[in-house]
Amino acid sequence: MGHHQLDTLDEQILKLIADNARIPFLEVARACNVSGAAIHQRIQKLTNLGILKGSEYVIDPEKIGYETCAYIGIYLKDPESFDAVTRALEAIPEVVECHFTTGKYDMFIKLYARNNHHLLSIIHDKLQPLGLARTETLISFHEAIKRQMPIMVEVDED
Repeated sequence: MGHHQLDTLDEQILKLIADNARIPFLEVARACNVSGAAIHQRIQKLTNLGILKGSEYVIDPEKIGYETCAYIGIYLKDPESFDAVTRALEAIPEVVECHFTTGKYDMFIKLYARNNHHLLSIIHDKLQPLGLARTETLISFHEAIKRQMPIMVEVDED
């Protein structure tokens, strides 16, 4: 994975669009004191470099009936089964994130369930058959902070 050196304009653009993905390019251009064409070119460059990965709508899980957000630490019976377990987790639509981690868990996942009964069903019927030694579940009551990767833009105070 290569790292790319961002200049101040790139950082300003990323901060603006991370705060509001629907912001018009001309508004970004005005905020950055450059032309709309320059913003379009920079956005294209950032996309081509893989720094920007598409755009998406964010669905509020609670609004569509998924009231339980859970984080589950997974202990594998066989540590060599990472790839097979990951493929199986991809087939479970309620699982929205999967991470290989350091520390006490082999893997850590985030999922949404309609309620606690549905969560129990996912754990017993979908996760346990994957060859797991055990799991530890944490339920999130409320997401207090959610943001994109921070872009630190230095502002000249002239």
